Amino acid sequence: MPSHLDWLRRGAIVLVADLDEDAANATAKNIADAGGRAVAVVVDMREPASIEQLLRLADRQPEPLGVLINNAGGGGEKPPHFPDAEPAIWKTKVDLNLIGPMYATQLAVRSMIAVGGVVVNIASTAGLGLLPYVSPEYAAAKAALIRFTATLGARWDHIRINCLVPDWILTERAQRELSDRSASERTAVPTPIPLDHLTAAVMKLVCDEELSGRIMVLRGNEAAEFLGPADG
Repeated sequence: MPSHLDWLRRGAIVLVADLDEDAANATAKNIADAGGRAVAVVVDMREPASIEQLLRLADRQPEPLGVLINNAGGGGEKPPHFPDAEPAIWKTKVDLNLIGPMYATQLAVRSMIAVGGVVVNIASTAGLGLLPYVSPEYAAAKAALIRFTATLGARWDHIRINCLVPDWILTERAQRELSDRSASERTAVPTPIPLDHLTAAVMKLVCDEELSGRIMVLRGNEAAEFLGPADG
């Protein structure tokens, strides 16, 4: 199974889309330092015009668009939440976590229709099960993204759409949050997922040509598992 570094060494061009321009430039530089090619672009996934700009840039690259990773998201912990939040506030979370990925997928499929490609949507375990969650709008958006992916699994024979459903990811922010907690508080939170486990799972969904419309759940240091038709 190729790693993300293998793809870079093979000449893949990565469009690094981020709301934070400095972060996008830093990531693009890291890719270049690793021997890859990258273009940084500022994108707000809550804005259709911004998503359209990203896909136009993808279509102008030397090679056709082959992979879309819908990993923008967030807002699940930051208050206020539904029903205390005003509609304009909770709607932005739905736009970021569901509507944006749906629109990006629609535009990407139009670019991929002639030659094929892969879309990987990044959801969250907040969208699974029947337990309460602090942000109903975030959980509902992620649940819908999972179902959105599954419904498209058999639509094309040359465009594959899969979904990764991770638990808590060991990002720099997560590391800071853990360090600020007491030892007893740290034992109560789920084991964070190392970033290399996350990227390996994404590459599995991208590269395995047998996978389409599949939902992969990733928790802590556990092996990834696929949901069956009746699971959720």
